[in-house]
Amino acid sequence: MADMGKPQQMEVRNHDAITGEGSSCSAAEIKPDSHCGEIVGSQVQLPEDILHRIHALMPMRDAAQAACVSLAFLRSWRCYPNLIISVDSLCINEYGSRYDELTTDFITRVEHIMQNHSGMGVKEFRLQSYPCSTIDPSYLDHWIQVAMTPGIKEFELSLFEIGDIKYSFPCSLLSTERGSSIQSLMLSGCSIHSTAQVGCMSSLTNLNLYEVDISGEELLCFLSNSCALEKISLSNCNNIICLEIPSQLQKLNILSVLDCQMLEMIDSNAPNLSTFSCTGHQIHISLGHALQVKEIRFDCHYSSNALYYAITNLPFIVPNLQTLFLSTIDETINTPMTLGKFLQLKFLEITLSASNFSPDFDFSSLVSFLDASPALETFILRISMPTIRHDSILEDPDGDSSLLQCLSDCYHDNLKNVMITGFCSAKSMVQLTIHIMQKARSLDCLTLDTTRGHDRRFANIDRCWPLTEEALVEAGKARVAIERYIEAGVPPSVNLKIIEPCSKCTYR
Repeated sequence: MADMGKPQQMEVRNHDAITGEGSSCSAAEIKPDSHCGEIVGSQVQLPEDILHRIHALMPMRDAAQAACVSLAFLRSWRCYPNLIISVDSLCINEYGSRYDELTTDFITRVEHIMQNHSGMGVKEFRLQSYPCSTIDPSYLDHWIQVAMTPGIKEFELSLFEIGDIKYSFPCSLLSTERGSSIQSLMLSGCSIHSTAQVGCMSSLTNLNLYEVDISGEELLCFLSNSCALEKISLSNCNNIICLEIPSQLQKLNILSVLDCQMLEMIDSNAPNLSTFSCTGHQIHISLGHALQVKEIRFDCHYSSNALYYAITNLPFIVPNLQTLFLSTIDETINTPMTLGKFLQLKFLEITLSASNFSPDFDFSSLVSFLDASPALETFILRISMPTIRHDSILEDPDGDSSLLQCLSDCYHDNLKNVMITGFCSAKSMVQLTIHIMQKARSLDCLTLDTTRGHDRRFANIDRCWPLTEEALVEAGKARVAIERYIEAGVPPSVNLKIIEPCSKCTYR
């Protein structure tokens, strides 16, 4: 063991690369006859495999420090299983150096770590390069080559790329035994093109791609070799035009597609999909038979008829839906009555995120969702921005008589909880509320919140979503409308909660 001095000096440098600190230990301080894992002042000695397990549970920085003072930990460092690498984990002062110095420091430290690691035993590898964006591909190739060894379970490569040219991920590594053990794969800021080289990803259950250059055809090829997938998340993958999910993905239950700008169509044939999320512009959606889909989140930020699309299409696309979240920036088309029914829908949340709604939009038209959902138990309507309307019922000389108009003849006998945040004095909103009180015979709780959502206030800092002076005036009008048109008609069995602005709701 006389040659242990040289490896120890190598690992001290590795410790410096991780912590950014000098090490007080030296090769001379580690005696050849020292006992691995010996507790100071005790004759008890733990078996080496137990020490290795303890070492594996340490954060990477602590594991490197332990390798400087223990021969047992020094040996286990070379097969340390959890390589979590970032500017933060390497203790690099992001704000204390010039950009080029920071990047050079990052590359040097990571290179030390990967050179001194055998690559054996890696179970989890996470590399986040932010804010370094000029890392030579040869370094990345080497680091991935070392990390992706047989037995690896979680792999994440998150690159901060500036410009159109992105690092090309080496798909060939996924064609061997190395890729077959990966259970979770997260790639960000790179490109994937040689998917034909990908072998059978028999263990992959979670795929997350963010800002990855990949075409729909290349992704389909990749998915066809990943039949164990349970969750797919695609965000800002702007080269995909048609997303096709093959029927081989029998275990897929969660599909999330967020802000893929060029996407025109989603065609899923996964038979057991249960949760589907889609954010972006309005596209054609086909979910096959979709008998297992229970939850949908649909955020349409570039269309004025998202609610119209949802009420006229979703009942036929997802007949067994139980939970539905809808969000739109500006809805200008009133929600129509429809022949389709959400026969099993129990929870509905609609978020309208525009500060100024079209004066033509009728809040009471949302009753079509209630009529189409006979099993509905909870209905939440969120006006997430302060609503300034010019059709206040307080200024309508025929306000009282207009409230006598029946919105529909349907009863909502399962509806128990209703909450409206951003409640305003618009005549159509008051009409909708009165309709619910009259037709929901099982209603337990009605919450009318004239703020931007007290249930979503900043609890950690004891602050609310702020309201402008104009919004505060409208909140006052809403309170008067509640007193004049709603409170007297609330059944005794219903718990009416009225939430008004507080001192923490104002801009400062």
